Order: sequence, then structure tokens, then C-alpha cells
Amino acid sequence: MKTIRHVSAIAPLLMSLAALAIVLGYLALSGPVRQADEGAAAHLFQLLIVGQLPFVAHFAFHWMPKAPARGLGVLGLQVLAVGVAVLPVALFQL
Repeated sequence: MKTIRHVSAIAPLLMSLAALAIVLGYLALSGPVRQADEGAAAHLFQLLIVGQLPFVAHFAFHWMPKAPARGLGVLGLQVLAVGVAVLPVALFQL
């Protein structure tokens, strides 16, 4: 029973990776300059981060009763991935 192979485990990780790629791409193209209005990159970032919640909730409700140790490990990875994606935004105050 490999919990990490399920869509509800992988999707949030991929969404965090995509959000990080958007932030790093924005930083590479524009630098750490704060804009007066949020652009498309900011909106995509927000949608990717918030869009993970249904996947994480489904994973937690489905796998935590079945395999609590593995489920907690995957949830920890998901939280870490969100933290890594949000870190550049917090550091550069974008």
C-alpha cells in the first residue's frame, strides 16, 4: 500500500512545484520588484496554493485512518512543499 503513488498525494506536490516555478520565473524575469497591481503570476500562484486544499483534505480523510504513519509522512511532505513555494514570496515580499 504505497500512499505516495495516489493522485491525492502527488497532485499537491506538483502544484507546489509549479507555484515555485512561477515565483522563480517571475524573479528571474522581473527581479524582486513589487508591482502596484498583482499580475497573472500572482494569481496563478494563489490558485495553485489554495487549489491544493481539496487534494490534501481528501488524502488526509482517506489515508490517515488506514495508514497513519505513512499518511503523516506524506502530509509532512505536502506541507514542506508549500513552505518551499511560499518562502521566496515571504523573503522578497512579492
